[in-house]
Amino acid sequence: MVRHPEFERAGKQSGLQVWRVEKLDLVPVPPNLQGGFYSGDAYLVLNTIKQRSGQLQYDLHYWQGEDCSQDESGAAAIFTVQMDDFLGGKPIQYREVQGYESKTFTGYFKSGLKYMRGGVASGFRHVVSNQTEVKRLLQVRGRRVVRATEVDVSWNSFNKGDCFILDLGDTIYQWCGSASNRFEQLKATQVSKDLRDNERCGRAKLQVCMEGAEPEQMLEILGDRPDLPEAETDDIQTDSSNRKLAKLYQVSNASGDMEVTVVAEENPFSQTALLPSECYILDNGSNGQIFVWKGKEANEAERQAVLAASEQFIQKMGYPHHTQVQVLPQHGETPLFKQFFKVWRNADLTVGLGKAYVSNRIAKIQKVPFDASTLHQSDTMAAQHRMLDKGNGEKKIWRMEGSDKVPVDPSSYGQFYGGDSYIILYNYQHSSRQGQVIYIWQGAESSQDEIGASAILAAQLDEQLGGGAVQVRVVQGKEPAQLMSLFGGQPMVVHKGGTSREGGQSETAGTQLFQVRANPAGCTRAVEVDALASNLNSNDAFVLLSPAGCFQWLGKGTSDTEKHGAQQLTELLGASASPLAEGEEGAEFWAALGGQAEYRTSARLKNKMDVHPPHLFACSNKTGRFLIEEVPGEMTQEDLAPDDVMILDTWEQVFIWIGEQAQEEEKNEAMASATRYIETDPSARDSSTPMVLIKQGFEPPTFTGWFLGWDQNYWSSDPLVRATEGLHL
Repeated sequence: MVRHPEFERAGKQSGLQVWRVEKLDLVPVPPNLQGGFYSGDAYLVLNTIKQRSGQLQYDLHYWQGEDCSQDESGAAAIFTVQMDDFLGGKPIQYREVQGYESKTFTGYFKSGLKYMRGGVASGFRHVVSNQTEVKRLLQVRGRRVVRATEVDVSWNSFNKGDCFILDLGDTIYQWCGSASNRFEQLKATQVSKDLRDNERCGRAKLQVCMEGAEPEQMLEILGDRPDLPEAETDDIQTDSSNRKLAKLYQVSNASGDMEVTVVAEENPFSQTALLPSECYILDNGSNGQIFVWKGKEANEAERQAVLAASEQFIQKMGYPHHTQVQVLPQHGETPLFKQFFKVWRNADLTVGLGKAYVSNRIAKIQKVPFDASTLHQSDTMAAQHRMLDKGNGEKKIWRMEGSDKVPVDPSSYGQFYGGDSYIILYNYQHSSRQGQVIYIWQGAESSQDEIGASAILAAQLDEQLGGGAVQVRVVQGKEPAQLMSLFGGQPMVVHKGGTSREGGQSETAGTQLFQVRANPAGCTRAVEVDALASNLNSNDAFVLLSPAGCFQWLGKGTSDTEKHGAQQLTELLGASASPLAEGEEGAEFWAALGGQAEYRTSARLKNKMDVHPPHLFACSNKTGRFLIEEVPGEMTQEDLAPDDVMILDTWEQVFIWIGEQAQEEEKNEAMASATRYIETDPSARDSSTPMVLIKQGFEPPTFTGWFLGWDQNYWSSDPLVRATEGLHL
């Protein structure tokens, strides 16, 4: 095994390490200069994450500057393979190209990436310096991924739409074009401060100026300001329709040349197609990325040649040189890779997408168990368990009847019928905050007219309440945890069909089967399902009503809360029954269900946060195409742009956040954008996933708890004014 001395330092503890390839050798980059890259060089970047099990996990990137030589690029690729080998083949490997880096990579550098001209060949070094003999100009672009690129020190480099940083060593000027918006100016200020605090060790003076108010020193260097061109377009959002397009190929080099064979033309794929003795390419090139999967029993030559094979594949398919590449060892698959498969089972046979890989974002989120006594103090607990409070706040429920909403008798609160649609208004209190949630519950058999009317009347109710309520669209069977908690400790009962409206009640079926399931907060929901044995599940309790009698069937994985919920449901239905343990059923029970049949007996995946980490996107439907751009790295409040509509996907539900300054068209299309987002998910996402509409300044803790250090007063004053206080000329 080849051992470079730097390998001994690699991945010993959590954190980021960066090396530059200098004269075919590896040289570490000081931590305070990480995030700056010379365009003539190649780099290795290793991020080490300590998993909750205590084991270390690695993301290993090799980065190529746009002016990097073939020798330096090749050396970086070789060092990547050698370091992967040194770390036991565990790292996920990424090929990064300047300007087109993966979201995993850009997430390490939240204050922005800086691209400097030159490189080792030009004599440029990464050294901590207080030098004052500097003269360079950086163009700052990007809203989600901020990139500062060195350009010619000339007015010819400027335009009205971007921000620029003129670095003179002892003084740094940040210039903001007249057409740049405040959010972009805020991001540019973060880059300027990073430059001052890290490269200049805090010794440089930073000043901010607007177009037309340039200081004398700037004009001495640049000359008089000419008429500048308008903003350049910088549309790096992706058309979401490409997210779903993928093919699976088997890779072989048995003949000495790379050969690829089509395994599957369409996703979602079957996991059984991946043989441990082979290597594969999952081609999502139309969306700018490909994945290489290394079977643990594949021969050593194939495993070590996968990076080179990916480059050949990109050329063969005619994809752009900057196409992103992710190389995955067997059992180290990322959620991004697993989403293209119908069902993913880990080696321990857990059903779901598995827990082998933990994203950097999730590794930093402390899991909080549910505790009702401290729920009101913890936004993180509220977010992870989707609970605002204990459910004991004031509530009102209306049922849709035609185009009107009619109050529901409080004595029947908690009973929902599939032929109806409802509006539920709930007043919650979390810590010192009070707020309101409007649930729009849509029955599976409710008419389209009433479903449409429920959305309109909910919006009208929000306006009457001052416009700050959280709106949650709920499809029958997908009720969120908070809604389940509103009924005084009784189960929320969802009838398959029928209606509760006066004079319209339909006759109940002769045999009814209700599935009872609890959430981690201890709230239960009873959902009526078809009375068939195949609908049983070993993880849940069921109540069966039939002419032959009532049965409380308890699966082997049933919790005490679910057993109690089954007893409460039996009483609500006006029946009585003794518990019936799974495996002790008699002939009468099976006969009521139409005979015995196979049903689910495997354990339910308990923790979905590792499997489906949260993602934050800016979205737009303005052009007729649905465009999305993901926000990389840890999610912070600063990532929410007031002039945008954003989507926060926590898998169990999708939040639509509407900024105060978002365009009316985007506000009106917000729910349609969220629907389109779910439809274009590569994993064939359930279209009935709950969608939550919230507005800037009225965020509930179930939303804020996902963000690092949420500040309730963040928007009470202008963040840009705070960031540039004392810096303006």
